[in-house]
Amino acid sequence: MSHPDNCLFCKIAAGAIPSRKVYEDDELFAFHDIHPAAPVHFLLIPKLHIDSLAQAGPEHAAILGRMTLLAPRLALEQGCNPYPEGGFRTVINTGAEGGQEVHHLHMHVMGGPRPWLRG
Repeated sequence: MSHPDNCLFCKIAAGAIPSRKVYEDDELFAFHDIHPAAPVHFLLIPKLHIDSLAQAGPEHAAILGRMTLLAPRLALEQGCNPYPEGGFRTVINTGAEGGQEVHHLHMHVMGGPRPWLRG
């Protein structure tokens, strides 16, 4: 699969490729999707290169948990309305048949008033 040296998302997280940053800390990076499918649509990635959710192991439990807990906060900050009337969708595409295009684990966070263009 992908290698950190030629991985698009590793380069984005490192600042080598520009992005519209949403969030950054030592372990995670979030940025706006270049082709948004909803009024709010950003990607949340670990800075550690993991090809996909299928390659995540027990050693990645903490980072996956942090991603899952950070998504709601960032969704609200980016304009999603609060639960239960509002909300957002999280999607992790895994592998070719799962629709994964970039082989670096990433969570799509999408929300905003419906109907959306896609999904």
